[in-house]
This record gives sequence, structure tokens and C-alpha cells, in this order.
Amino acid sequence: MFLTSLTSAQDLERAVVVGDDARPRADLVDRAGRFAAGIPGDGPVAVHATASIDTVVAVTGCILAGVPVVPVPPDSGPAERGHVLADSGATAWAGERPDGAEVAALPCVRPGATAAAPREVDPERTAMLLYTSGTTGAPKGAQLSGRAIAAGLDGLFDVWDWTPEDTVAHGLPLFHVHGLILGLLGSLRRGSRVVHTVKPQPARYAAAGASMYFGVPTVWNRIVEDPDSARALGKARLLVSGSAPLPASLFERIAGLTGQAPVERYGMTETMITLSALASGERRAGWVGLPIPGAQTRLLPAADGETEEVPDDGETVGRLEVRGPMLFGGYRGRADANDECWSGDGWFRTGDLAVRDSGGFHRIVGRESTDLIKSGGYRIGSGEIEAVLLDHPSVAEVAVVGLPDPDLGQRIVAFVVGDGEGQALIDHVASQLSRHKRPREVVFVDALPRNAMGKVQKKLLTR
Repeated sequence: MFLTSLTSAQDLERAVVVGDDARPRADLVDRAGRFAAGIPGDGPVAVHATASIDTVVAVTGCILAGVPVVPVPPDSGPAERGHVLADSGATAWAGERPDGAEVAALPCVRPGATAAAPREVDPERTAMLLYTSGTTGAPKGAQLSGRAIAAGLDGLFDVWDWTPEDTVAHGLPLFHVHGLILGLLGSLRRGSRVVHTVKPQPARYAAAGASMYFGVPTVWNRIVEDPDSARALGKARLLVSGSAPLPASLFERIAGLTGQAPVERYGMTETMITLSALASGERRAGWVGLPIPGAQTRLLPAADGETEEVPDDGETVGRLEVRGPMLFGGYRGRADANDECWSGDGWFRTGDLAVRDSGGFHRIVGRESTDLIKSGGYRIGSGEIEAVLLDHPSVAEVAVVGLPDPDLGQRIVAFVVGDGEGQALIDHVASQLSRHKRPREVVFVDALPRNAMGKVQKKLLTR
């Protein structure tokens, strides 16, 4: 079990805080143990991942029981939720069960139940199944083992000087690596206090009184727009930004208001965090730092098949590949996708383009594909949105792209051939997928730009 300190750490008052709900560590352990006692079989268990103590209890209970956790976004639409449940093979549902979810419902804490003792579990077994959007089709289930999660977290404890005396605060979703694994499980493993603000609002961050804050660029942008809240964060020792590129101008504004530059890091659902600036080292705007302990990187030329790395001159762009003990064990039931993303000898093709300087610092410069949109810290596959829009009777053709946005990083824009009303199409996507995947804008066009082979040229739509 990778939450070793959960049961061995001193019982700290208010060790886990979610909004106004504060729980000592002993209470969390007891509730999670009683939840674990009610899990039928070996799962997996789908968890309605709201920002609540109930989610913390269910996730922790599954880990204590050695049962894979499948976090489900609370704003998932029926199409997305149905796919996740079917693809994961979930045998039970924790939390408020939506209509149409044909799996057994588990109470958060079974009254009168005796807490189950933690199970010895094969560390290579899948501990968490996280669904991540790719460039096409429905989300894929990334299988993260207990060993991978532990390796990724332990590396961050080192590079961020993270200790049990820290308090971590964030308001990020509890169904992604950033908020769930780093923010919550990292704190539980390290034995540090964690405060989830429920919503990532500047005033709530300022009131948390933490030593470490996690946020995505959208959150940091809103914080600097509230100078008083931003200055209050100056008492912290570490401000971490990730999940999307942090604009250099925003980096400088954070530093100016808080008195310290943010730490930027890089990772994916499939890889955990593999690159980060050091808490005690250089923090450089636009650069995501060095490999964390155990991680390796290489930058290969753009042409497939070439294995000689590009020079470490800080300018030559290469295809970023990573390997290390924190990587996932493959996509569930997707041999085709696994073959495509692994290049041999444990190297994972990230799909990102990067440069590296002579000191080993990395800067991410873009995607090999234009089909992955990073909006508000979320990685969103355009193909999933296009598939839902094509189901609408007023849409004949569609291309979804990400356009630059000062708040979200990229906003989702749908270029549609057809008739109808833009807001109706936006609402249609929001009703079928997670709300954050809805287009922020619909542009009606007479035709989509295509090349001689008939393939849509999305780059022409992003100019």
C-alpha cells in the first residue's frame, strides 16, 4: 500500500480539510476503513469525484482495500459516464448515483461496520484508473499502479522539499493527477496537512494559510487579478503551477505580487510528474525544469525512426520521450494505443515538443498534433467533442480547435458546417460530456479547409 504514512502518522487535528469540513487523520482512517469493509469483491469502484470529504473517504477506502479507483468527473454527461463505467468494468459506484448508472451503489460509510484493515497488495497492480482525453475518440483508461504513484510522489517530496510540517492548499478537481494524486494522496502519503478550497477562488486560497499552493495557469491568472489575495500567498514557501503552460507575463506578475517566482513542472496522466524546477533551485519563466529522481528524458528529431538525440542547446526542438518508475502500465484494453505510444525500452512518446539546454532545463514548445486542447488546466481531445457535435441534426461537418485565451490558455472553438444556433450546440456538448469540454464559441462556416487528400487542415483555423 502506497499510503504508508496514513496509518502511521501522528493524529493531527484538522489533517484533511475540504471546504468547511475538517477531519483529523484518525477519523479519516476509521471512515475509510469502514468504507473499505463494504466494497464487494475486487472492484474497480467508480467514485463520483466531487470536492468533498466523501470523495476523500471513498478513494482512501479503495486504496486501503487494494481495489482500483475510477474517479468520475461530477459534471460528466451520460455518454462520457457510460463509456467510463463500461470500459473500466466498474462493479460499484461511490457517491450520489446518477440516473442510468447500472452498478451497485455504496454508502460512503456503512453504519455499524467494522473498519477493514489495510490489505497487502501487489504494488504492480492497478491502483487508479484515470480516463484521459486523447486526440481522437472516447477517453482512454490510464492504469497507474501503486508503485508508480509512490515513485512519482516520492520524487516530488525530494525536489519540492515537501515535509510532514507542510500544509498543502488547492481547489483543483479530485479526478485528475494534479488535484487528486499530487494534492490529496501526496499529502496523505507525506503526512502533511491538506486544505481543499472546493473552488479555486483567490480569497479562499488566501485564507488557507498554507505553505504550498497548487494551481493551473487559469487559477493563477485569477489570483493576480486580486492583488490582496495574491500578496497573502507571499507567506507560503512554494507556489506550483502545472497542467498547462504558464505565460511568462503571468509568471512575472505572480513573482511581483507574492515575492517569489512560481515553480513550474511538467507531466501527464500517463507519466505523473517527470520534470520540475527545484524548490531550492532556479525558477525560470517558461521552463519546466529538470527530471525528478528516477525520471529520464530524451529529445528525438522530428523524423520517425531516428534515435540520435537533438543537441542540448536550448533552441533545437525535439520530440519529448520519458521513462521512469512513475509511468503508467498502459491503457486498459487498448493494445493499439499502447503500441503507438511506447517506442521501446520503456520510453513513452509524450506527443509534446521540447527544447533542453546544456544544464538539463526543459521548455515545452507545443504539440505534435493540433488535436489536443489545454483549456483551464484540462487536457481535452477535440475528437471527442467533434463526435458529439456530429450527432446533432444541425451539424453536417465540424472541426474543433483551441484558440489562444488570456484566462483559459486555450478556449475551445467549434467550426461548424450546418445550420442551427450556436448556444444550442454548446449546450448539447455540455449535456453529453463534462461541462469544461463544451465549446466556448461556435463559428459557422460554409466549408472546412482541406488538403488534397480531404483531411481537414486545422492549422488554418487557428491562425
